[in-house]
Amino acid sequence: MAVKRFYKLKYVLPLLIVSMFLAFSFTAVSARGAQAPQASAGEAVLEVASGRVLYGRQEDKILPMASTTKILTAIIIIEDCNLQDVVKVTQKSVGVEGSSIYLVAGETLTVQDLLYGLMLRSGNDCAETLALYHSGSIEAFAKVMNERAAQIGAQHSHFCNPHGLPQEGHETTALDLAKIAAYALRNDTFKKIVSASTYTIADGGCGYVRVLKNKNKMLAFFQGADGVKTGYTKAAGRCLVTSATRNGMQIVSVVLNSPDMYERSAYLLEDAFSNYTMQVLFRGSEYKKRIRTDIKGKTVCACGKRDFSYPLQSGEAEKIRIEEDIPIKICLPVQAGQEIGCVNIYLENQLLFSEKIVSIEEVKKSYIDILRKILQRDK
Repeated sequence: MAVKRFYKLKYVLPLLIVSMFLAFSFTAVSARGAQAPQASAGEAVLEVASGRVLYGRQEDKILPMASTTKILTAIIIIEDCNLQDVVKVTQKSVGVEGSSIYLVAGETLTVQDLLYGLMLRSGNDCAETLALYHSGSIEAFAKVMNERAAQIGAQHSHFCNPHGLPQEGHETTALDLAKIAAYALRNDTFKKIVSASTYTIADGGCGYVRVLKNKNKMLAFFQGADGVKTGYTKAAGRCLVTSATRNGMQIVSVVLNSPDMYERSAYLLEDAFSNYTMQVLFRGSEYKKRIRTDIKGKTVCACGKRDFSYPLQSGEAEKIRIEEDIPIKICLPVQAGQEIGCVNIYLENQLLFSEKIVSIEEVKKSYIDILRKILQRDK
C-alpha cells in the first residue's frame, strides 16, 4: 500500500536549518528577557481555565486571521458531529485553493480523519468537506460559526468561510480569537487533536495512506506547548495561536499579522509564565459549614462543590477577598442539595467566582420538634 507523506525529502535539510534557527531564537528570547521581538498588529494572552486576559496589545483591532479560523470550525464539528461517522468526499470540496491534503472525489474518510487533516495540515479541502457535511453549504456553516462565536463571547468577529481564505468581512480580533481558542481547549478531543505531532489516515479510496505531520513548530521548540494553529495569507500576514501548559496553568497567546510569529509568541508566553502563577482560591469539597436551625439542637451541614483557581501576579494574593453570604439560622425542613447561601471571591472589587453552598444532608422536623416550638412560642 502506498504511503503519501505531506512533506518532500528535498525540503528536509532546509527545514532542519530553519528548525535549528528557531530553537536558537526561542532560547535567545528567553535569555534576553527584556528584548522583545517585533510586536504584531494585534496580540492577546489569556489563561484558559479562568479566561483571565493576561496581556493585550491592539487586542480589539479587527483583522483577518487566515487559517486560525479553523479553530472555530474544528470545535463546532467536534461538538455537533460523531467523529466516527464516515464522510464521502464530493467534487465540491476537491481542489480548494491553498493548503490541502489533496482529497479525491469519491473517497471516504471519518470526521476524525478530516479534523486531523484540518488542524495538522491546515487542509482547506478538509474545512469545506466538514462544513458541507455539517450544514449542507458554506453559507449555512458560516451562519453557525457566527452564532457559536457570539455564544463564546467573540463579539467583534465575523466569519464567512470555514478555512480563512481571504473574503471581505471575514475578520476577528486577537482577543476574540484567544477566547475562541480557550473555549476549544477546554474540550478534551480538541486538545488531543491539536497537540498531536503526527496522524495517519488510512486509504479510503485515494490509493495511498496519508501521514500527516503537524505544521505548528511551537510543539517541538517551546517548553509545554500543546497546540493550536498557524495561519498565513498575504492579506492576513503570519498568524499564530499557541497554547502551552506549565505548573498547572494553560495559557493561550494570539499574534495576528506578526512578522516573527514564533519568536513573538514565545516571548509573550514566557513573559506570562514568569509573571503569573495559578493559585487555588477555593476548594468546594473542603469547605464545610455547620448551620443552626430553628429547632434547638439541630444543625445542617453545608458545603460547596467546585474548586476555583486563578492566575495571580505577585502581590495580588493580598487583594483577594472572600465573602460568605450564609444565614446564621435556617428553617427546617432542609433537603439534601438545597441551596443555603453562597461564597463570592473578589480581586479588589472585581467578582471572580461565585459558588452556591448547599446542604449535604436531609434534616426534617419531628412531631416532638413541632410541639416544642409551639410550646416555646406560647411562653
